[in-house]
Amino acid sequence: MSTEVSNETAIDIDPTEFVALADHVFKAMYVNPAAELAILFIDPEPMEELHLRWLDLPGPTDVMSFPMDELRPGSPGEESEAGTLGDIVICPQVAAEQALAAGHSAIEEMLLLTTHGILHLLGYDHAEEEEKKEMFDLQRKLLLTFLAERDG
Repeated sequence: MSTEVSNETAIDIDPTEFVALADHVFKAMYVNPAAELAILFIDPEPMEELHLRWLDLPGPTDVMSFPMDELRPGSPGEESEAGTLGDIVICPQVAAEQALAAGHSAIEEMLLLTTHGILHLLGYDHAEEEEKKEMFDLQRKLLLTFLAERDG
């Protein structure tokens, strides 16, 4: 698995934590180890530009996902195809505001957003209530198992 983490903000971000999370999610979702992912951290202004350009919505958002090869999860004994999963763009400042409101750390929020973004790249969505429950339950499980392994 190849995960590239780029930080275009002044906020201190440990890229190894996000690479480890991506590796955890890829393994849990049976994503081919040759798959590629890019995670980019940007400031509110460029995030607002992306949000307006791609979703026609004003203001910066927390995370956006840009799929490339439309890879899907594999299954036990059968990994997904190799290819470029896509890009995840995260705004740490928006994440920090959300973390404060949710009562956890900004890093935990950014890890949650990364997990959320990877699931979007793998074809999950939350437009319908049933899809939302499936995606958010899986997102929670993936993040909690990652944090337990990291801290344990």
